[in-house]
Amino acid sequence: MILMSGKDCSNYIKEEIKKELNNINNKLKLVVIRVGEDAASKVYINSKKKACESFNIDFEEIVYPDNITDDILINKINELNNDTKVTGILLQLPIPNHLNKDKIINTIDYKKDVDGLTTINIGKLNNNEKSIIPCTALGIINMLKYYEVNLEGSNVVIVGRSNLVGKPLIPLLLKNNATVTVCHSKTKDLKSHLLNADIIICAVGKKHLITKDMVNSGAVIIDVGINRIDGKLYGDVDFDNVKDIASKITPVPGGVGVMTVTSLISNIIECYKLQM
Repeated sequence: MILMSGKDCSNYIKEEIKKELNNINNKLKLVVIRVGEDAASKVYINSKKKACESFNIDFEEIVYPDNITDDILINKINELNNDTKVTGILLQLPIPNHLNKDKIINTIDYKKDVDGLTTINIGKLNNNEKSIIPCTALGIINMLKYYEVNLEGSNVVIVGRSNLVGKPLIPLLLKNNATVTVCHSKTKDLKSHLLNADIIICAVGKKHLITKDMVNSGAVIIDVGINRIDGKLYGDVDFDNVKDIASKITPVPGGVGVMTVTSLISNIIECYKLQM
């Protein structure tokens, strides 16, 4: 069994990022918008801030109270769209339910959409055009390539259909000539699909959803799940029992999560290129 370390892959990608930044004379800047005081959001934003600082990328966090209106957020985003000093804009999710999430996200100029969540970037991705790819999905593809996992002709089962992970992985995997199956909460007999998989990518947020009896011997397992229970992190996969039959597997923590932040830096650079 090979443990797929997010840190090792991330370090490799970081060296590539440094080379790219050496060829950029302009100062890059990321602006993150946070609404409310969600504790997890603060942790994620802090990791993004540290990553930006490590590459000498300017970072600004704009914080609004829970009772903010759509119009105020949209006006601020339009202001940032027109600010030539701002390379990338990120709306930290989740946001309060009274806000129109899709409308607000689609206000972001697709050339500054570092999360790759605007309708334009999603459309470009699905049409196999150059686009900003959601960070976690990009990180997963980079991990698979770094660990030399053959995608061509492989049966890949994605568990979960979120806009951040499951959906963007479909065109990315198809581009690499994989055969893709998507499972979700309404899927009948998940186990039968998983036992047919060469590669399993799980991103649903349910502790130990995938157990040893559901995994084919020699399968590659990408566990995207982060489940915080009693101060401890668990994945969607029962790691201790599954690792003995998997050929390659990511740990939680220390796997895909590390790659997500590194992919954000890559996306800031891609946004810069689009704006040139």
